Amino acid sequence: MGGGGSTRRVTFEEDENENITVVKGVRLSDSVIDRMKEPSSPSGRQPRGSGAVNDEELKKRIAEELALERARRDSEAQKRRLKQEQMYVRDEFGKLLERERISSNEHLTRAILRERAATEEERLKAQRF
Repeated sequence: MGGGGSTRRVTFEEDENENITVVKGVRLSDSVIDRMKEPSSPSGRQPRGSGAVNDEELKKRIAEELALERARRDSEAQKRRLKQEQMYVRDEFGKLLERERISSNEHLTRAILRERAATEEERLKAQRF
């Protein structure tokens, strides 16, 4: 799950009571922190065991949250690119339709002029006879 080729170091430390894991080198949004505070199991109870297991679980959850955050940013970037591409296609279609309209008007004008000339020629023939 590498993203952007970052070489930032992330360290995990425990506080003096070994209750809290301190993560250094990672910037987390409030929503990520809130989700990390939520219980991981549906019953709402925390798994019991040694501090190392909790540390491993916390590291795993942080990695998952970072991956989710990265995926969200990538998704937003893709949405922006899609919107830009849609605007480009819309503009190109608009230009194409305008050229078609101009071309159709020119053809129509030529056809009207030919019809008027033919009508005038018919009128002149009728007068001669």
